[in-house]
Amino acid sequence: MFLSEFKEREIEFLVYIDVEKNLSDNTKKAYKNDLDQFIKFWEQIVEKDSNEIPIRQAIERFLVFMFHKKIDKSSIARKISCFRSIERFLTSSAGIKLNFNLLRPKLNKKLPIYLTIDEISHLLDNIKNEDLPTKKPLRDKTIFELLYATGVRCSELVNIKLSDIDFDNKLIRVYGKGRKERLVLFGDKAKNKLIEYINLEREQSENLNEALFHNNRNEILTSRSIQRIIEMFRKFLQIERKITPHKLRHSFATHMLNQGVDLRIVQELLGHKTLSSTEKYTHVTMTELSKVCDDLHPLNSMFKQDE
Repeated sequence: MFLSEFKEREIEFLVYIDVEKNLSDNTKKAYKNDLDQFIKFWEQIVEKDSNEIPIRQAIERFLVFMFHKKIDKSSIARKISCFRSIERFLTSSAGIKLNFNLLRPKLNKKLPIYLTIDEISHLLDNIKNEDLPTKKPLRDKTIFELLYATGVRCSELVNIKLSDIDFDNKLIRVYGKGRKERLVLFGDKAKNKLIEYINLEREQSENLNEALFHNNRNEILTSRSIQRIIEMFRKFLQIERKITPHKLRHSFATHMLNQGVDLRIVQELLGHKTLSSTEKYTHVTMTELSKVCDDLHPLNSMFKQDE
């Protein structure tokens, strides 16, 4: 396959992942950017060499280029996933077998960064509404509370509708990656915060299909707006690192496991496809278990008494 045909197939592939695969907006956007970047690189090769080269050779040179540019491994891994996806698509839809045989690079495992329970409690309970630099303090506190209470993704939060919330059973229906539906739980504290926001600050409406959170123009909030709202809380903590919606998700998972919640239950609440995605949080629970053993194990207690 050469460049001109691949450009045509790219359009078909993007329609396919949008209509049939129903991937998340972020994944679709990333795949499109990856393919556009690859096509631009391929065009430059053809122009430089004044000669057509097949797709396999173009991909090999693209990967070598990224390696020498020291592109992040996770970015390379995503691009390889994109190439493998379009390879499967061409095989199933057009009978074109490309046989890329691409292997994703082994990624370095990063430990999740999270906030402590004391930090979370301080931000939720000790900051006065008038101290927040925002026109909608109840909304912004509710967003913070809900992200931590449920562990939902930022993209899931912005799409929550009033009709998705079951106040009696304290459940919210959310739609995760690939529009996969799941239920998440929230407690009395988050329930009270939601009711306060809806009754006192949110523009009143009987349309239950409206988004829960709106901006000052009564439009649905974007993920970027949610990120800015969460970052706003950082100045109330004595820390240098950023606070993001995903760090609140990490905090939710870590604290749940530290409280003894089963790993598979946390997996279900987070909407992880595989258990391995959830297991990255267990490093913290092992630290907590070690501390418990040091503090509470009978042998250690006897040793302290002897001293």
